[in-house]
Amino acid sequence: MLNFIYMLAGGYALLLAVLYFYQRNLLYHPDTSPPRITASGLPEMNPVKAHSSDGLELLSWYARAKAGMATIVYLHGNAGNIGGRGKKVRPFLDAGFGVLLVGYRGYGTNPGQPSEEGLYSDVRAALEYLETQGLKTSDLVLYGESLGSGLAVKIAAERAASGPVAALILEAPFSSVTDAASYYYPYVPIRWLLKDHFDSAARIADVMTPVFILHGEQDKTMPIKFGKRLFKAATEPKQAAWLPKAGHNDLFDYGADTMVIEFLKTKLGITP
Repeated sequence: MLNFIYMLAGGYALLLAVLYFYQRNLLYHPDTSPPRITASGLPEMNPVKAHSSDGLELLSWYARAKAGMATIVYLHGNAGNIGGRGKKVRPFLDAGFGVLLVGYRGYGTNPGQPSEEGLYSDVRAALEYLETQGLKTSDLVLYGESLGSGLAVKIAAERAASGPVAALILEAPFSSVTDAASYYYPYVPIRWLLKDHFDSAARIADVMTPVFILHGEQDKTMPIKFGKRLFKAATEPKQAAWLPKAGHNDLFDYGADTMVIEFLKTKLGITP
């Protein structure tokens, strides 16, 4: 019996070690193949380079907004790369918005390895690039998809101190990676193991801009309770769309793109 207990304890300790040392492999799933603008259906976008504070040169794609329109800074989720987001940003380009598809470290052909602080640095670098193009913070909409929602909330909260972004859009977000990881691994002391936390619920009240959260009620990857928890933590003005038939990756199949565009036109005073 004692040997069996020792075996269980040893197995549990091994599991904790694996989760600790390989947790970023579980959190980040980059596609390291070269993203291609034409293959992504985005011929009007151009490759641009941003430089992170720790010296990385990072590829993103950019298309300038039409006159009087905001620019959407699109922060994608933990898998793939910018080359797989053509269908996601196509409706925004067609509506006249500018779009910056932000390339992260370790994704596509970009150097480096993803981490929470590293990805924050990448987004800051992307915004600095937009400043060189004459755009102000108030010209920008931060759009966070899944993991990108954690980036969007953090950077929106940072920017609020000197003047907020125009709006914050969060698609299938989480309240924190700690909450989400605890859901997946309820038998593990997650708070003691995690390196990357993305604590959006603790930051979202500081963004000082209109917030729109979209989440599918059938989402099995990031259950809707996390989106609702984040919505509760946000301050007004805020709006949510809880899509009854949508899962994690198919919100645009149920009109999410149209909802975002209408939200932005209303909040930003954009007339047809």
